[in-house]
Amino acid sequence: MDDTSNSAPAEYTGDVLLVRADKMERLRALGVEPYAHRYARTHLSEEITGGFEALENSEVAIAGRIVSKRDQGKTVFAHIQDGAGRIQIYARADVLGEENHALLKTFDVGDIIGARGAVFRTHKGEVSVRVNEVTMLAKSLRPLPEKFHGLTNVDLRYRQRYLDLIMNEDSRRVFLRRTAVIRAMRAYLEEKGFLEVETPTLQAIAGGAAARPFITHHNALDMDMYLRIAPELPLKRLVVGGLERIFEIGRSFRNEGISVRHNPEFTMMELYMAYADYHDVMDITEDMIRHIARVVLGTESLVCQGTEISLARPWPRLTMPEAVRRYAGVDFADIRTDEEARAAARAKGLEIPAGAGRGKILNEFFETFAEPELIQPTFVTGHPVEVSPLAKRNAEHPEYTDRFELFVCGRELANGFSELNDPIDQRRRFETQMAERARGDDEAHMMDEDFVRALEYGLPPTGGLGVGVDRLVMLLTDAASIRDVIFFPAMRSAE
Repeated sequence: MDDTSNSAPAEYTGDVLLVRADKMERLRALGVEPYAHRYARTHLSEEITGGFEALENSEVAIAGRIVSKRDQGKTVFAHIQDGAGRIQIYARADVLGEENHALLKTFDVGDIIGARGAVFRTHKGEVSVRVNEVTMLAKSLRPLPEKFHGLTNVDLRYRQRYLDLIMNEDSRRVFLRRTAVIRAMRAYLEEKGFLEVETPTLQAIAGGAAARPFITHHNALDMDMYLRIAPELPLKRLVVGGLERIFEIGRSFRNEGISVRHNPEFTMMELYMAYADYHDVMDITEDMIRHIARVVLGTESLVCQGTEISLARPWPRLTMPEAVRRYAGVDFADIRTDEEARAAARAKGLEIPAGAGRGKILNEFFETFAEPELIQPTFVTGHPVEVSPLAKRNAEHPEYTDRFELFVCGRELANGFSELNDPIDQRRRFETQMAERARGDDEAHMMDEDFVRALEYGLPPTGGLGVGVDRLVMLLTDAASIRDVIFFPAMRSAE
């Protein structure tokens, strides 16, 4: 047998697949190539429907997927979907020619075709193309899901995003909005004088966050390497080098659980501002997100899972102990020792990791009782040093840091702080983290000697910010799950 044969392979044995594979072969037998090399399209659907007055009776060439088709004998109606929308084609045998008309009648919903003809409006008022030529561009061997209901199987939508995008207009709008969010973010930062940079995704030391990394091995260097959990430490090295306002939008990876808020591969935006502190960073965070909402949505009001959210008002700021006192009824001002904190946790039914001290227990209280209650945009400050190994200590209360997290709709959206620029303090905190790793905490920071060395050359007072881009898109599209805003979310292997 000729290895280059294009005959339908043996696996196409299902009734529909076999019928479509046979159609593909019949096209070839007629001298029609079912998979074209290119097509000279002149207009998108939206350009024709939106510019009808200027294009009426003009000849255009369109291309896209057949998403509906009605055969009425000598007349065929079909809707073609392209990257901009849908448009109807109207094919009559006396215009298209009997042979080509018969060929069009064999085309299936799902096929990608080109169509050339004159723009007109039907008796029902629909802008259409009266075709005089059709071209097969890609034969679809698999049928699309039933068109009326679209693709409703959530698992299938995530696994086969291409079908989701074909069938569900809402999904296409979400991802178009995602692009608009990133574009607006980048434009805002550039207008503020920030320089976009790139730092390594593959790193010799995983740092910048408390997370379990993905590990790989570089064969030529014979060393283990890590997919970055955050771009923070390389970015701060660049500030040491004199790049005073920088940002990066890119992927980070964390070998953790999957939930409606977590995907092991996600998009972060991190920025650093020399000669600024966490108050300055909160200001720019609020202004940037409000600006993005205005650009993308045209409003500072939105709905998140049934709740109206206002981005317009000044966002309140409260400390973590204040939030715990308000929502858990526990005042950590009265809790002085680790044992007292553990007793308070037991009284509230909290499961605390072995060896956790007062600071980590305060954080557990906050995440359990306060975080879900923070619906309107709220900055939470005053994080304990134990959970903030890269943040500067607060001058008046050195057990806390000059750090903030932004919460909206019960979700953490951003994290920032005045960067720790004391190399002696940084080394000690890394050493504390290494001791925690030795006790079994594989999310604790590794020692990064080169980063300490960089600080020893001098990092100016600096404010830093990390924004979860996926979560911001969730907020601005009212998505319930992070999987709805990531093209290809991580999924368990299909059985």
